[in-house]
This record gives sequence, C-alpha cells and structure tokens, in this order.
Amino acid sequence: MKITRVETFLVPPRWLFCRIDTDEGVAGWGEPVVEGRAATTRAAVEELSDLLIGADPRRVEDLWQTMTKAAFYRGGPVLSSAVAGLDQALWDILGKSLGVPVHQLLGGAVRDRVRVYGWVGGDEPSRVGEAAAAQVEAGLTAVKINASGRVAPLPAAREIDAIVGRVEAVRAAIGDGNDVAVDFHGRVSVPAARRLVPLLEPFRPLFVEEPVLPEHTHRLGEVVAATTTPIACGERLFSRAEFLPALQAGVGVVQPDLSHAGGISEVRRIASLAEVYGALLAPHCPLGPLSLAASLQVAFATPNFLIQEQSIGIHYNTGAELLDYMADRSPFAFVDGAIERWEAPGLGIEIDEAAVRRADRVGHRWRPPVWRHPDGGHAEW
Repeated sequence: MKITRVETFLVPPRWLFCRIDTDEGVAGWGEPVVEGRAATTRAAVEELSDLLIGADPRRVEDLWQTMTKAAFYRGGPVLSSAVAGLDQALWDILGKSLGVPVHQLLGGAVRDRVRVYGWVGGDEPSRVGEAAAAQVEAGLTAVKINASGRVAPLPAAREIDAIVGRVEAVRAAIGDGNDVAVDFHGRVSVPAARRLVPLLEPFRPLFVEEPVLPEHTHRLGEVVAATTTPIACGERLFSRAEFLPALQAGVGVVQPDLSHAGGISEVRRIASLAEVYGALLAPHCPLGPLSLAASLQVAFATPNFLIQEQSIGIHYNTGAELLDYMADRSPFAFVDGAIERWEAPGLGIEIDEAAVRRADRVGHRWRPPVWRHPDGGHAEW
C-alpha cells in the first residue's frame, strides 16, 4: 500500500481537515489545525506531504519519526499540529486496512464509555448558572466555564468576587452530583492564580485549568502548592518534553490536544508519562469531529483517562457545527453524560466528503479576539 495524495480542506467555523489517499482505495482523515493559524498549518501539511507520497501509510511510527525529525528545526504549534492531523489519518488508514478500531491497535479497550463535558458561558461568561443547568438537563454530568473574561493580571476585589460568584452559581445550579471545571485560560498572573484558586475550593471544582501561561510552567508548582484543587494544563504544550516540567510541578490533569500535540502517537505517550506521575488524562478538544474521534480512541484505551472535552454547541461554532460534517451522527450520541465505545474500523466515524468539499469552497478566516485593558495595554485572551 502506498500514499498517493494528501489533501486539505479549510472548513468553517475554524477547522482544517486532511485526507490521505492510497493506491488500494483506503483513505484516512485527520484534523491538523492551529486555531487562528489554519492557513499556516495548511502550508505545513503540504510541505510534510513530500515525505509521505509514495510511502506505506501503515508504518505509522516510522512516518511520525520522519515528519517530526527530518528537518533541522523541530516542534512548535504549527509543525506539531500538522503532524497531529496527518498522524490521525495514518492511524485511520491502518485501522481500516485491518478492519479494527484504533483503540484495538493501542492495546484494546479499558472502558466501555467515555465521560464528556460541555462548555457554558462563552469567552466572557454570563448567565452560567442557567446555561449549566440546561446542559445537565440535556444529559451531561459535567460542564466547564471560563473563570473570567478580560481580567487584570492582579484582579481587583470586584473581579475576584465575580470569578468566585460564577463558580458558586454553577455549583448551585447543577448540584453536588455533577461536576464543574474552571478554565483560567492563562489570563491572570502567577500571584493572582495563587490567590484565586484557593477561593474556589468550597465549590469543589473537578479541576482548574491553565491558571498561568505555558511560558510560566516553571512557576506552576507554586499554584499547585497553594490549593487542594487539582490543577490541569496542556492545551499549549506539544510534546512529552514540554509536559515533563508540568508533571514535575505536580499538576493532576494533563490536557494535550490530539490536533496539536503530535496526534494519537504522541498523546498516547504523554498519557503514559502522566501515569508515572499519578496524573490523569483529559484531552483538550474544542475542535471538529476528527479531533474528537481521535481523542475518544485514545480515551478508550488509556487507563489513566479522566474526562473528554467536546465542542458540540460551543460558543466558537458559528456558521457550522461539529455534526454537520458527519455522514452518521450516531457515534457521538450522549448516553448518561458519556459517549459509548464503538467498534467501527479506524477512527470509527464516517465523514461526509461532499459536505467537506462544499465547505472548503467557502473556507474561513477565523481569528481569536484581541483584548485590551482599560489603559490600552494588551490583555490575555
């Protein structure tokens, strides 16, 4: 079997898909994208395709090693994300060629279903209590909220009260039988995180995510030491080497993104590294159906898995939804707050190719917002 073609598709609301074709008619799909840098990632996929055309797609590990190491300059979000989507597509082809799901190739399932959570409140959260209650009413058992919108690096008293009040409102709305996770999105400083995170302890968050920026990972241990709440991070870390300092700092939950951190191949290894430190895996996934399918395949086969993010109904999805690109939506049905394991080969989902090609003709130019503090200075989004 040989790879004959690599295609990319820029699809709304903000995603990039890829498709790898072979001379035996087996095709694989993946999702290589950096949100806000989709066109840049598309160019990286095109460059990497030079290494793939004519190769045997079933040699997944060899191709991963080649894509990540065959150039003098390595790593970074664009290259890692390009590799991630191509890696997903290669695993999809391998599973389809053998007639088995990817989780079987990873050693077999260790669970029958994967618990998922949904987003509420948006980037500048409001009415989070009502929105969280609606998600629970719809069948989910966990939600996540942004701790704040634009916020000062050292929040004023009213900003602190607003952050605590949001989490309190969600806890009151969903009761003690469901979970709320809180995402700081790297929006505050290390001193502010040390002050804020302990104030959330009475509401028992499932975890607090990205309390500080990834470039401040060397200070993450200070935040971990300041609270009993599990600290999570990793959506902007792209390799085992980058996760190691966070694990050494004591984070309880790692959140690699299957479309950013080298795909199924590398995230599986990140999960194994986390297991050595007693940390749990909760893959980041505010993206499309292929990223979610890849995440679930890893989750089905990973012992130290905790919970899965998914983007159905997320505030970023304007103009298109995750399910719009699926020929069969049933694999992503929620059952008691979880997605049941399936046994279809490869990634296990069927992409509506015609819908994808139509969407690519429209494309997108999604960009994240640029925020400013009242004094005109840059604010972290």
